[in-house]
Amino acid sequence: MKTIFKVIGVILILLIALIVAAPFLIPTDAIFNKVSEQVEQTTGRSLTIQGDKSLSVFPSLKLELNDVHFANMQTGSRPDMASMQQLAIHIPWFSLFGGEFKLEKFVINEPNILLETDKSGKANWQLFDAVAKQPEASPQNSEAVKLPDSFDIELGEVAIYGGSFTYLDGKTGVQQQISDLDLAILLPSLRKELEIKGAITYMQERFELDVKVDTPAKAIEGNTFNVTKALSSRLVDVDFKGSIAKQGQDIQGQLSLSGDSVKSIANWQGIELNAKENAFNAFNVKGKMHLQGEKFTLTELLATLDALQIKGSSDINLGQRLAVNADIDLGMLDLNPYLPEVVAKNEDEVEPAADAPAQPIVWDDTKIDMSGLNSLDANIVIRSSGLKANDITLGANQFTVNLKDAVANLSLDKFAAYEGSGKGKVTINAKQTPYKITTDFSLDAIDAQPLLTDAAGFDKLMGKGSLNWDLTTSGDSQKSFVNALQGKLAFEFADGAVKGANIAEMVRKGKELIKGNIGAVSEGLDTGFDNSEQTDFSALTGSFNFSDGVGKNTDLSMLSPLIRISGEGDVNLPMTTVNYRLVTGIVDSLEGQGTTDDSTGFKIPIRIEGPFHDVGISLDVSKAAEDEVKEKAKDKIKDKLKGLFG
Repeated sequence: MKTIFKVIGVILILLIALIVAAPFLIPTDAIFNKVSEQVEQTTGRSLTIQGDKSLSVFPSLKLELNDVHFANMQTGSRPDMASMQQLAIHIPWFSLFGGEFKLEKFVINEPNILLETDKSGKANWQLFDAVAKQPEASPQNSEAVKLPDSFDIELGEVAIYGGSFTYLDGKTGVQQQISDLDLAILLPSLRKELEIKGAITYMQERFELDVKVDTPAKAIEGNTFNVTKALSSRLVDVDFKGSIAKQGQDIQGQLSLSGDSVKSIANWQGIELNAKENAFNAFNVKGKMHLQGEKFTLTELLATLDALQIKGSSDINLGQRLAVNADIDLGMLDLNPYLPEVVAKNEDEVEPAADAPAQPIVWDDTKIDMSGLNSLDANIVIRSSGLKANDITLGANQFTVNLKDAVANLSLDKFAAYEGSGKGKVTINAKQTPYKITTDFSLDAIDAQPLLTDAAGFDKLMGKGSLNWDLTTSGDSQKSFVNALQGKLAFEFADGAVKGANIAEMVRKGKELIKGNIGAVSEGLDTGFDNSEQTDFSALTGSFNFSDGVGKNTDLSMLSPLIRISGEGDVNLPMTTVNYRLVTGIVDSLEGQGTTDDSTGFKIPIRIEGPFHDVGISLDVSKAAEDEVKEKAKDKIKDKLKGLFG
């Protein structure tokens, strides 16, 4: 028995000695040459070792190679497709003598990997041309490959630590790079699912990822294969489930993106987005996508941004010039959170005291950059159930945006707001400065006071009617646009009032003329606007012709009970002043506005002038005309005023 144990002990000692001595007995270069030869036969590329090599044989063959280089395709931008500081390979013994290339474990440290396409579009990751069965030559399928049924690769576990991964498009020169790799790759077979899990760094941001490819052999052969991808970071989460065909030239599937802050993403991309606290925060985008060549199509789009909800579809041409076509429903669109502070009204702004003096209007001379309109072409139809911008509130509307070669055409196809409707068109030519803008709008049955209050802060006009304008301007700032305003604006309102002055009451001051008290009349008429006063009218019409920002009116007509008002004058937008003369006449008939008598008998001219923030009203009668006015008053209005005032 002791003899048997001694024999067994000797055998074990010999086996251990053999394992220890094997690395010295087996020529390492011969093993490497075998592996290198197998790689070159499989891929058609050379694998070279410029550093040290070490070998162990138990429990499997293990090669540790330093300073490893794997050759690129001949048309590549650099000699190596991949290089790495160290490569550790665990190879089952039977794999060296079988027909399969099988690895138990594969560890890569500090790789420098380049995936690229050359100018013809050929990809350097097409590694198996040497073992692939090439179909008969034809222009349509010259790039197709077919792996032999007997050929397979089993990588087992592959780990990648550190290094970088670069993609280079040989046609466009666009380059993207990821670094600080920490990846685990599981590939039991080319005909089974490939999974890549781990983390990468892109533009100094860390991303966790999990990618699954159902059949890598299909990807190698250029056939359609299915892929799922999940990517997460502090900035954005991306999920994709779909298929890829034609060497990545045809990608389609379900796409989902979400994140907590658009502002953070913009900052990461080096874009300055000075947004309000409640704007450009959480977002979510879901849709069915299809990327085919340079065309990206998105259907069944459902997106949210802050409180906004967006539905629709679009297709984007990603060629040399970006082109966008879209049909979008914005729901209730509140733009106020996204407007600049200098434009949007601050809800926390303290209202000035009632007795505080009004402040002058100053046009902003800050340069406006519209060069972005030349960055793409677009044809977009946008609908919304309502819109808020500053104080403007609109009902259901639809407009079309057409952008071509830096010329934008905005067509208002459907407009409902302020109890009325309308249509119009805006054209912006941003090919060069000064930019040119034309507008042509027609609004009907509009309630004037809320419209003008919301749009321009002007609440002095009440009534419903039509508003039309055909205006053009040019410039590169708010001030220059105002200074260059040209064109015509016309209005027609009915059954309303002008707030701020009771012109009929001013006419009643004519009663004092009977007594010859011109001073009293002047005292009563020389006054500013008072919001508690108003002048009612049954009809108000007129038009302004603008030249260099100055609007001239010669046809103002206002029909009011017992009075008729005509007027003419200028509104100087650049100087923010008004100089206007109204002529008020008392209707001869006490039937009032229903009379067919258009005579106005006694007339009183009134001057309205001053800066927009401090307009004044005064009697426009010269000293020399006072006697004539007095005589007319005695002859023409004595009985009328007695009838009015008792």
